[in-house]
Amino acid sequence: MIVTIDGPAGAGKSSISRQVAAHLGFEFLDTGAMYRAVAWAVIRQGRDLNDELSVAEVAKNIRLDLAGGRVLVDGSDATDDIRSPEVTQATRFAAANVAVRMHLVKLQQQFGREKDLVTEGRDQGTVVFPHAECKVYLTASPEERARRRVADLATRGVTVEFDDILAQQNRRDEEDSSRTVGPLRKADDAIELSTDGMTPEEVIQRLIDIVEQRRASL
Repeated sequence: MIVTIDGPAGAGKSSISRQVAAHLGFEFLDTGAMYRAVAWAVIRQGRDLNDELSVAEVAKNIRLDLAGGRVLVDGSDATDDIRSPEVTQATRFAAANVAVRMHLVKLQQQFGREKDLVTEGRDQGTVVFPHAECKVYLTASPEERARRRVADLATRGVTVEFDDILAQQNRRDEEDSSRTVGPLRKADDAIELSTDGMTPEEVIQRLIDIVEQRRASL
């Protein structure tokens, strides 16, 4: 069974989806981390983020390993570094790159073969796994998502201004929704869940209920 959880930046998809997968005993695929890892590798190699061919070359040549909740790039642990503000701003260059998306989509589809899987991203239910048995569109208001992002960075020792994060997030939403390949879009058969006012525990339980109800109907 494949469960797709799509939604905008800051909706809490990664942390929530990981816990839902653990509860269900499913594999977990953090596709956002894959695009972040490409951006991190481009920066680390001193490549030009505006050079689409160079960014695509990096994506095709690096070795990604997302096992055990860590993100390894060519054997180096980049788990924390890919969440830095610098990489967050650079990720759009990887996400909007057609060649990068095509390559990572193939990797994601390979990961989902013959496994029970919870996968999160922006195009999982529409492009990568259009025939997934259970699809959820997880969202929250822009202000709530920005507040969560500020709090998350604070736990990592990074201090940022709320207004700056909100502006970056709004720009990211526009870019994610308007790109020609793999745009952020709710699948027609996805269940939309707005998490404003909900605790993480409430969101996790609601998602588990959705998956269990869907699984019982198969």
